[in-house]
Formats: sequence, C-alpha cells, structure tokens
Amino acid sequence: MTELDRRTLLRAGLAAGAGVAGGALLGGAGGVAAPAWRPVLTHGVQSGDVTADSALVWTRADRPGRMFVELSRRPDLRGARVLRGPVLDPTGDFTGRLRLRGLPSGERLYYRVRVESLDRHGLCGEPLRGSFATAPGRHQRRDVRFVWTGDIAGQGWGIAPDFGGMSIFRAMRGVAPDFFLCSGDTVYADGPLSETVTLPDGRVWRNLVTPEKTKVAETLAEYRGQFAYNLLDEHLRAFVAEVPQVNQWDDHEVTNNWYPGEILTDARYTERRVDVLAARARQAFGEWLPVPTGGPLYRRLSYGPLLDVFVLDMRTYKDPNDGNTYADPARGLLGREQRQWLVRELTRSRATWKVIAADLPLGLVVPDGPGAQEGVAQGDPGAPAGRELEFAEVLRTAHRAGVTGIVFLTADVHYTAAHHYDPARAAVGDFTPFWEFVSGPAHAGGFGPNRLDGTFGPQAVFVHAPPRANTSPAEGFQHFGEVSIDAASGAFTVHLRDRDGVSLWSTTLPAP
Repeated sequence: MTELDRRTLLRAGLAAGAGVAGGALLGGAGGVAAPAWRPVLTHGVQSGDVTADSALVWTRADRPGRMFVELSRRPDLRGARVLRGPVLDPTGDFTGRLRLRGLPSGERLYYRVRVESLDRHGLCGEPLRGSFATAPGRHQRRDVRFVWTGDIAGQGWGIAPDFGGMSIFRAMRGVAPDFFLCSGDTVYADGPLSETVTLPDGRVWRNLVTPEKTKVAETLAEYRGQFAYNLLDEHLRAFVAEVPQVNQWDDHEVTNNWYPGEILTDARYTERRVDVLAARARQAFGEWLPVPTGGPLYRRLSYGPLLDVFVLDMRTYKDPNDGNTYADPARGLLGREQRQWLVRELTRSRATWKVIAADLPLGLVVPDGPGAQEGVAQGDPGAPAGRELEFAEVLRTAHRAGVTGIVFLTADVHYTAAHHYDPARAAVGDFTPFWEFVSGPAHAGGFGPNRLDGTFGPQAVFVHAPPRANTSPAEGFQHFGEVSIDAASGAFTVHLRDRDGVSLWSTTLPAP
C-alpha cells in the first residue's frame, strides 16, 4: 500500500488532453524483444476499483521482478512520482498490483509501469503507459459516464483476427467512460475453443487458440490461462489501459450455473468438486484482474453525490439450483450477511442514484434443467418464492425507508433489454417502481429473449435479441450499455448500444 502526497502530484503538473494509449504486448507482433535478463510486460496494464482518492494498478511480467509505477497529472509524466510496488513471482503467476492512495478526486491521472530485474539492479524492460480518472469526491457534483456489459469470449467464439477481434471494446473506448462495469462472465473457463467454426453463410471463423483454451479449466494454471487469453486482444488491452474496471464474477469463471457444494456430472471434468474448482478460479480472478483481494467481492463504490454502485456477488453464497423453497435464510443468492449489507448501505446512501450491479437478472427466468432455476425468478408470477424472497425483502425495506433512485444493471442472458418494474402490475406491491437494464454479450454467442416472471411486475419496454441461439459476434447481437448522469439536472440517461456503438434504444430518467 502506498500513500501518495497530493502536493507531489501538484508539482507534477495539471493533467490535460486525451488519455495515453497503452497496453501493447511486447515481444510479439510489432514488439521489440528485450534482452534475456530484462522483464517483459506480457499482458499490458490495467486499473480498477478506482475511488475518489485511490486506485489499483495492475501488470504482469514474464519473470520475477519488482513492480514500479510512475504517476502524474501530466500525460507526458514529467515530474512523476515513482512508487515502489510488489515483487512479481511465480506464486502470483508473475502478476502484481499496487494500491495508490491519497489521489486527487475527479481528475484524470497518467501512469507508467515498469518491472525491474531482481538479478540486475536498475535493469528494466520496456515500460507501458495507462491512465484512469478518479471518482468525484463527496461534494463534487460532476457529470458521470460509464459503460457496462458482460460475457466475454464464450460459446466457442474466441479472438478471430479476420473478424476484427473483440471490437466491441474499441466501441466502448470511443465513448470515453469514467469506468467500466463488467457484470460477470469475465471469462469462459468451461468453454473450450476449436480452431475453426463454419458460420451459417459459409464463412470460416478462425479462433486464436492457446493450450489452456482447448479444454475446460480445472487446474490453477488453466484458470489463469482464461484471463491471459482475453488480454491477447488488442482492443481489450487498449480499453483497460485507459478505463478503470469494476469486475463481478458469475458462473463461467468456474463452470456453467455452479453453486457451492455442487458435485459435477459433466464427463469433461476429472475434478468434479465445484468447491475445489471455485477456489482455483477465485485465485486466478484475483491475480489477473485489478480487483480487491482478501475480503468479500460485494462492495459499494461512490462517484460523488450523484452515484453509488452496489456491486453484488450472486455466486459465492448461492443455494442449490434445484429448489425454490428458500428454507435456509442464510443462503438464497446473496446470503444473510450480504443481504443485510445491501439493505443497510442502500438506506444509508445519499446519492441521487443507487445502481445495483447484479450478475443475474431479477425478472428473467433462467432455467437450469427441468424444475431448476439458475437465477432469481422462479417462473411463477405469483407471490415471491425461493430466491425472490431475498429481493422482496430488499425492495420492501428500501421502500419503507424512503429510498429512491434504485436502478438494476445486469448482463448474463446474452441480449439487451429494458424492463420497467411497477407494483401496480406485481404480485407483491410493497416497493417503489424501478428499472432494470440488461446488456450483453461483449464477445460471446447471442441468445434470448428469456421469459419474464410477473412476481415483481416487469414490463419489457425494449428487447434486441438474435433470431436463433448462439449467433456469432460476426452476426451482430453484441451489446453494451452506457449510462450518463448530468451534473446540473441529475438526469440518468441510458443508451443500449450494439458492438459498433450505435444506440439501439435510449431513455432519460429524471432525478427522483
């Protein structure tokens, strides 16, 4: 942990102009091979969980070394403060992150990362550059813009250079968001890739394939390889070098529709205990993404007086998918502690808008075989049952406490939609009307639409889904959402966009 003096940043100059592009691979196509003793940064740089005064900065080297970060308000990094980071070694797959503290709020900062050899003092490989914007402070009323999506490189659709790679990240970068919310399925550890797939029109999709992507992930090395694979894409690397991330995990980071205690029957797995697989996946998730470690994955992030984001973990505490009785109040999707935390933090929040970042949709039925449900909705439009009881409690308590401005954002179902929830249409009436916006996939098979469950009175105001299951990214039906909050009026504008950034539908919600 490093404390950064605000006066030091002031001496480094005021930041101005556009962000510094970064994250290009070295030693690969277009790169320069470093001498054997110089550490090479293999997968770019990233930042994440940025607050008003702190940020995580991440990188990975090809061998042991000490991480250093130079940080400045100036894009040319003149007068930058040099911050000493951790040693990168095999125990963390040569990844490392440094938490920067004492940052100025509401500003774009510029950084450069290098790794110094442990064998030869002062010898470093080529550094990489990035930038991030800190969140506004508690009393800084400023415009906020962010994007969200999920579901990256799934259903057999990997990085295909002939089809432009994962170009949706280029479109999201073009929006110039303050941050990126990834609503789960950051990787597809259960989705092996084949070298070629023939598309319906006869064209051939040619995947870039690594050894770890040829089978389902089971070992720690194979789970690490899932995250390494995604960062081979130039559009993703350039995006995460400029846009800080807020990452959730869902099922495909481990295996499809998993829950704690599950024993797999899938013949592809030699390790059938999901708890063992999940522990390895969680370690890889924490190593390869700029996410906090050592505590729960659910958390609240504040962006000035206009926005609080409540990041849920709907996987770690999940009950089995084979029932809807909710017999154990300590389980459900959230678990007792997370549910109480969400209620408590919602009622304490004074932000105009309270975004609940959910890695599973609230009102869409997501089956997991006959009689089993993967998500919240139980498939019965009547009174809340099963996991719906958890969210009935959250919504009821927030309503009685006078909480306004709740919006749900999610992905998971591989299409985009806007749902409005109203107690006048619901089987339960004790909640304040709210919206749920769905957007994805980022680079995976297109599916949907799913059936809506009427318990909370949802209405599908907009839906954009493919004509058949598992449409490739080449056929479109890839989506991301954009939210912009106007500082003057507090209005909350949502655009549901396609992979090229074209707005398919939008709405503006007035400040409550």
